[in-house]
Amino acid sequence: MNIRFVGIVIRPESPEAEKKGFELAQWLNRQGIATTGLNRIDPAMDLIVVLGGDGTLLHAADAASQDGLPVLGVNMGNLGFLSEIAVDELYKTLTMVLAGESRIEKRIMLRANIINGSTGAMSEPVRALNEVVIVKDSTAAMIRLRCWANQEYITTYRADGLIIATPTGSTAYNLSAGGPLVHGELDSMVLTPICPFMLESRPVLLASDTRITAHLLAPVGEVKVIVDGELRWRITENDYLLVRKAERPLLVVSSPWKSYFNILRTKLNWGGDSIDVPLPEKVCKHC
Repeated sequence: MNIRFVGIVIRPESPEAEKKGFELAQWLNRQGIATTGLNRIDPAMDLIVVLGGDGTLLHAADAASQDGLPVLGVNMGNLGFLSEIAVDELYKTLTMVLAGESRIEKRIMLRANIINGSTGAMSEPVRALNEVVIVKDSTAAMIRLRCWANQEYITTYRADGLIIATPTGSTAYNLSAGGPLVHGELDSMVLTPICPFMLESRPVLLASDTRITAHLLAPVGEVKVIVDGELRWRITENDYLLVRKAERPLLVVSSPWKSYFNILRTKLNWGGDSIDVPLPEKVCKHC
């Protein structure tokens, strides 16, 4: 990448992130790289640096993906599945990026619309990096959701809700609901029921070009559609939710210090050890 103009997005209401943002802007300016005010994304930028947690990166993902801007996530939050770079790795990582030594991953995004079953009118699209979720109100009865993959009927779920997740989002709500881990760079999506009535109602892995349609059956209570953690719509039995792969992926600058599985072991405490175990050289040459 030829980096000449960088945007800096920070976690809201975080003095620590704001301080680091101004410090980073000064460092970039000394390298001859232009910056602008914090929390501004311009299509002319060559890179977006996100200082915060995964939530901050999720908020920046839509605009960054639409403009084709690579994002470098710096973890100043608690978890950091998406924000792979630690604060103390920021400047040495940026030095590698400026030297053209970085690797860019393509992470698919989802595009969701609500279709009115009576008129066929469709809402404006909303995009998601992690997931689109249909979920009942906490006090309401179990809901029934009829689902199709393209125009092929899948099943009618009786559950507390339904998660439609990207591979990136497989480590988020999908994982908590019993869905599978899916490597972040795979071109696929996951359909996972939330607390299904029938235990044999299992998650389904689908190709990314699948169009998933979900229809809420009566009787219904308060039912919401939440996109990357934000309430987007309230739906009734007259509504159909259409979810498909978005036109453009999010470009993510991957950590040069940690592999995908290293991050999983660290965050999920697999085996209690985040240290990589190398494959023996005599075996490695055949792999």
